[in-house]
Amino acid sequence: MRITQLMRGALLAGTAGAVFLFERRRRARAYVERRSTHAGRNLVVAGLAAATVHTLETPAVMPLARLAASRRWGIVGKLRGPNWLRDLAAIVLLDYTLYVWHILVHRVPWLWRFHLVHHVDLDLDASTGLRFHAGEIAASIPWRAAQVVAIGVTPRALTVWQSLTIASVLFHHSNVRFDERVERILSWIVATPKMHVIHHSIDPTQLLSNFSSGLAIWDRLHRTARFDADPSDVTVGVVGHLDPEAVTLPRILELPFSTRDLPPISHG
Repeated sequence: MRITQLMRGALLAGTAGAVFLFERRRRARAYVERRSTHAGRNLVVAGLAAATVHTLETPAVMPLARLAASRRWGIVGKLRGPNWLRDLAAIVLLDYTLYVWHILVHRVPWLWRFHLVHHVDLDLDASTGLRFHAGEIAASIPWRAAQVVAIGVTPRALTVWQSLTIASVLFHHSNVRFDERVERILSWIVATPKMHVIHHSIDPTQLLSNFSSGLAIWDRLHRTARFDADPSDVTVGVVGHLDPEAVTLPRILELPFSTRDLPPISHG
């Protein structure tokens, strides 16, 4: 376990460092807000989300994964083959069901109210990938538990998937421009910054695309992939929340509970 934690830390630190470097050298869009203000706000929201994971999600889901592994529950538990192959299958299925969850938070009204906090960010960069309301994290716990039981996820597979997902989220939210050839190749494998900035567009038709968080294949299979905008031409945010004064820290924390008019739910 100690080695696993060290590897996880190295992966996340390496990804964060690489993304930070690329955002300085290959920036795709100019910032609307001061970077320090933007990053500071996002890290506060991320800290609240991390605290929710630590106090609510991990104590509930990790013991469930140990139980699922010991009793061979779920789809993967019924498969034959080496443990590493079953864990790989579990990671792929976790990624696919995260794609499904992402669509749900856009289509279920009360989930959209929480997920909106992520989308009203006026500047999309790696820090946005950590900016999820604690309420959305709490709401996702039953879904995560269902993933573990239905798939048959072991603690090792869960830890590896969580690490890879965080690394992927930091990458595809980053404010980075790649060469077109590199972008085209990467977009067949994983969600890329160009794909995801389109998902954060104020254009409702673009918002309803590119839901993949890890493997890009899910958007292609379900025909939700779009590549019809240059990252520098995308206006990031949500109509009605484009004024920096509308997205201050107090306002985004209370946004899901606000009685004032919110943007309409994302319908497909």
